[in-house]
Amino acid sequence: MTVVVMDGQGGKMGSMLIERIKAGAIPCAVTAIGTNSIATSAMLKAGADAGATGENPAIVACRTADVIIGPIGILAADSLMGEVTPSMAVAVGQSGAKKLLLPVNLCNNIVVGTQSLPMAKLIGEAVELLRTLC
Repeated sequence: MTVVVMDGQGGKMGSMLIERIKAGAIPCAVTAIGTNSIATSAMLKAGADAGATGENPAIVACRTADVIIGPIGILAADSLMGEVTPSMAVAVGQSGAKKLLLPVNLCNNIVVGTQSLPMAKLIGEAVELLRTLC
């Protein structure tokens, strides 16, 4: 199973996800897609099997991913302070992959009906959902 973890800015969320996926011994290949090189580097250091940066790698990775995990902003053009391009958002949205989206209520994307949980709790829930998919 191919899992794409997509993150931007400093890559903290993506890194935490990858560390938890690897620590949980979930049988999947993890590809880190960063919207910038700092995020990609952080996710690779966290143990991603492969990684790339930018719009075209995001588009290509979304074509073959079984699961895409990241903040909900990866579905919205210009989110993550403008790091998610319209083409990236479309690639995520049109992908046939299951999408595990963390409801980070920042950058004007507010998900109604969600609790404001600590990042560690959100990541734990995402990793457990991934385990059931694998």
